[in-house]
Amino acid sequence: MLHHFRANLCLLFFTLVLCSVAYPLSLWAVGHTVFCHQADGSLLTGADKHLVGSRLIAQPFGGDEYFQPRPSATSPSPYNAAASGASNLAANNPKLRGRVAQQLGTMVRYESADGPGKGGLVGDDVEKWFQSENSPKKGDKRRDLTAEWASTYSSLVAGWATSSDEIGNFVKEWSRAHPGVSAEWKKKKPDATGDPKPEDLAPFLFDSSIADSFVRVHPGMWPCTVEEPKDGKKVKVVKPDNQGDEIRSYFFDLWLQEHPGARIEKVPADMVMTSASGLDPHITLKNAHYQLERVAAKWAENTKRDPGQVKAEIKKLLDENAAAPLGGLAGQPLVNVLEVNLELVARMKAK
Repeated sequence: MLHHFRANLCLLFFTLVLCSVAYPLSLWAVGHTVFCHQADGSLLTGADKHLVGSRLIAQPFGGDEYFQPRPSATSPSPYNAAASGASNLAANNPKLRGRVAQQLGTMVRYESADGPGKGGLVGDDVEKWFQSENSPKKGDKRRDLTAEWASTYSSLVAGWATSSDEIGNFVKEWSRAHPGVSAEWKKKKPDATGDPKPEDLAPFLFDSSIADSFVRVHPGMWPCTVEEPKDGKKVKVVKPDNQGDEIRSYFFDLWLQEHPGARIEKVPADMVMTSASGLDPHITLKNAHYQLERVAAKWAENTKRDPGQVKAEIKKLLDENAAAPLGGLAGQPLVNVLEVNLELVARMKAK
């Protein structure tokens, strides 16, 4: 009996040493000697040698001079590595159509005989249409596209109310300043306990039958997020407006339904569709080429150089950094957005 007990103890000891010490230690040693860069997280530094991110995780970029990664559905913020995941929206889900349409509204262009990316922005016409339709017309009743949007896309209203802290605070502040909105919510939800959330109150802001609603107080306007100076800094606030990217974004689909014959340029799918992880750092070469006109135009403006020459240089940079998976044996050519943007900055500032 003692012999078997001693044998089992020895087996347990050697198993623990092998599986919990020797094996992890050998992996750590190989990783930090042969694959040191990958083991440390594939981290990248900028021109000033400061850490800027990992080549394995996408991140947003501000400014037209940068290529943008594909959208992210991670919560509570985009490209959140601590909450990797997809939106899991089905193809027939109105929330998916709404999100894609909002992204297209600020980027999509008309088809042009001069080639991809040469046509005018559709968003310009969406903005003009919004302003025109909301203006009083002689002999005609004025439309209120804001109320129409909320009625047509009722499933998207709650998402709008929670899309940012600024909008959420605006909804709550509006309900406090306009008691009719809260009163209508209480009438519809008599058994509700506690304070209503922004997504609960949002539908009533767009209800034209309520005298205190946003659409009645500010007809023909949309609650737009704008930046204003405060204490020497720029802060985001929500104010009624009838122009800007939010008008183009939210009203693109309504405009498209009323202009079915519009010849609009096709957009690469990964420009508007999220990845399964929400963190994909790569975009297709087609996506990068679609963004090329915008990026090249901004760098030409910043560096005071010939736009054609700048575009040719950036296109060459993209082609040099493009690679398909498995050494080109599978899939489409991809580019790593962070790596390309870092090299782009280094080259353009060196000129």
